[in-house]
Amino acid sequence: MTRILLIHQNFPGQFRHLAQHLAQRPDVELMTLGRDTAPGLPGVPMRRYSLHRDPLPKQHLYLRQMEAAVLHGQAVARELRKMKSRGFMPDVILAHPGWGETLYAKDIFPDTKLIHFCEWFYGTDGADVDFDPEFPTGIDARLRARTWNALHTLNLENCDVGVSPTQWQKSRHPLAYQSKIQVIHEGVDTDLLVPDPHAVMKLADGTVLRAGEPIVTYVARNLEPYRGFHIFMRALDRLQRMHPTCRAVIVGGDDVSYGHRPKGAANWREKMLAEVTLDATRTHFTGRLPYDSYRKLLQVSAAHVYLTYPFVLSWSMLEAMASGCLVVASDTAPVREFVDDGENGVLLNFLDASSVAQQIQDAWLSTPQQRFALRKAARRTALANCGIDRGLIGYLRQLGLDTAPDAVEVARRQERGGYDGFSNMPARRSQTELHVAADIEQEKVLN
Repeated sequence: MTRILLIHQNFPGQFRHLAQHLAQRPDVELMTLGRDTAPGLPGVPMRRYSLHRDPLPKQHLYLRQMEAAVLHGQAVARELRKMKSRGFMPDVILAHPGWGETLYAKDIFPDTKLIHFCEWFYGTDGADVDFDPEFPTGIDARLRARTWNALHTLNLENCDVGVSPTQWQKSRHPLAYQSKIQVIHEGVDTDLLVPDPHAVMKLADGTVLRAGEPIVTYVARNLEPYRGFHIFMRALDRLQRMHPTCRAVIVGGDDVSYGHRPKGAANWREKMLAEVTLDATRTHFTGRLPYDSYRKLLQVSAAHVYLTYPFVLSWSMLEAMASGCLVVASDTAPVREFVDDGENGVLLNFLDASSVAQQIQDAWLSTPQQRFALRKAARRTALANCGIDRGLIGYLRQLGLDTAPDAVEVARRQERGGYDGFSNMPARRSQTELHVAADIEQEKVLN
């Protein structure tokens, strides 16, 4: 029996698929730990930790995040001591340490293998800092990021193994530690996210969307410059004048995940709506959608726009590729790892709103055969590189567990290049046949 502890401030986070798998294994005793605000996961045992106080408001600007990290680490250490006193001694801890959770994990369990999810190392040249000339980085922000990296350097020093989801994210970490880091993407659900040429979706305002209509989609956790929202809105202004019937569906919240709030407006949506002129009858802001509605939206999309600074790659781009979307994306490093211009998507200049609008228009005006080829290649890329099974295998190997026979077979097919989402898999025959039928029907429609 292998005892495994998963730690994530917002559990399950990136560990959703792995936790669901481990919870079903008879050879694993699983425990998870998240903050008191974490959503948790049905059927997965979880303990919660709470900070005993907030960071002091008069703390030095550069040290506020570091103090918060110490408070997280201290709270987790208290929970780990409780687990230890009750006899739970994990063989492996897998954690996202970005908030400081595992600062003291080795002090409680010095002999336990510690695996860290290495998502990002801040402030490195050639990445997000000063990428967008519209928002130059001040000296205080640079110095604060360097100070914050003290935590991430400690995390790299403390862990036995690191995991990054992409080569790009691994490359941002100091060279001295990169040999510790394995590249394993946690995966998106390529069985659920499939093309459907007959998809229909009804928005909250009553608008009915159908696959085949000129619908441009944009998705981000929050609508903000790091994900190119300002550029997209300017491009949409131009696109609506170029294309009199296209609709835009914009998914995302009004909070800030990265960067800062705008000056003179409550959020970036209000800020950009005051700048551009859009046809409100053809512009639909949905806020955050339930996952099934989001999945349907990708299926009706005629062009899915994904823009990002050189930063962490979003699940949404890979989910759009898995859904067979025509992906129009920024020519930035995290995107180029998965999208080849003209092969499985369209790459464009992030900073040029006119180019974004023209590229979407050009993609629509291309031949049906060209559009279908890009969509089919996008799906194959997602299947080959970021399916759930492939991610599970990578994580199970790091945890020292046997990989499930069906998952091993999937990986072998992918490694041989034979499994592209259209071949038959005995363990999932009916689902795969649906994928094949959907792609055949889409080819008929597009031809």
